Amino acid sequence: MQEQLIAIEKKYGLLEAELADPACYNDPKTLAKLTREQKQLRPLAEKIRALGRLERELNDAEKLLSVESDPELRELIREELSSGGARQSALEAEIGELLIPRDPDDDRNVIMEIRAGAGGDEAALFAHSLYRMYAMYAEKQGWSIELSNLSETELGGVKEVSFLVEGAGAYAALKFESGVHRVQRVPDTETQGRIHTSTVTVAVLPELEEVEFELNENDLRIDVFRSSGAGGQKVNKTSSAIRVTHLPTGIVVECQDERSQYKNKDRALSILRSRLYEMEKEKQRSAVAAERKSQVGTGERNERIRTYNFPQGRVTDHRIGLTLYKIDAVMDGELTELITALQTAARAEKLGAAE
Repeated sequence: MQEQLIAIEKKYGLLEAELADPACYNDPKTLAKLTREQKQLRPLAEKIRALGRLERELNDAEKLLSVESDPELRELIREELSSGGARQSALEAEIGELLIPRDPDDDRNVIMEIRAGAGGDEAALFAHSLYRMYAMYAEKQGWSIELSNLSETELGGVKEVSFLVEGAGAYAALKFESGVHRVQRVPDTETQGRIHTSTVTVAVLPELEEVEFELNENDLRIDVFRSSGAGGQKVNKTSSAIRVTHLPTGIVVECQDERSQYKNKDRALSILRSRLYEMEKEKQRSAVAAERKSQVGTGERNERIRTYNFPQGRVTDHRIGLTLYKIDAVMDGELTELITALQTAARAEKLGAAE
């Protein structure tokens, strides 16, 4: 482990030296890569350096104790060694946890896509509820939301919605939301009080900078059309909405929230870049349907990561067996307890694998 720590500190020092060189600022791609690597290593490198300083202090105290004859001074040195040893153990434990492989995308912003699955209008209404839930959670975290595309239904539901979440640690928290969300409740239109089960799929993609993932313009078909709302209601009179088709994979991205055609194009390309990156990261380079299924499933009722049961007032995350009886708070964006439990479980799994 000592050799590993020395190698990490040396690498961090080299990163500091490279970033101190003005020449690296002439290459945006290299600068972005170095800055990201430094940011990821900083917490661990700082702990390693703190441990090194502490070990030197303890070593000096040991030497002093071996030559000191005054009883009172020897007692003070022993106390210093005792408290220093406790700090050393704590630092070593923190370093051990930081050595667990982390997701390199954790510090990124997030592109979220929510789609109504099985259940018709009720699924679309719940998709709208989930969008509201994530928007409220983001607000509580001090993050910002930027809507990219919204397809609504006549009843106020959402067929699909995509949006950007910007903020520190957004992907680290929201990546666990990918999958099928199942809702069990009595719809407003149900006259006999029967509980209906519907599903909504959620996809969470890390946002990439343009310099990190380049798109070949020859692989793109870009169409311009007029934005429209529910039932075909026209939102604006100009052709500002953008549809980008990635010809090699068939991925289609639409963006129509902005009045500016250029802003819609930039946002659509950003979403496309993230989807392609996700496909590459998961090593699923076949058809688009296979990649989407890997992340969110088919949307069938028996596939789910979480169930929202309104009659019982509970939310159950099936991956970790956690049930919370406070569905109203959860739907109002109180997701911290759920997300923290998922992060803790993921960390424990990595610890177990590392042992």
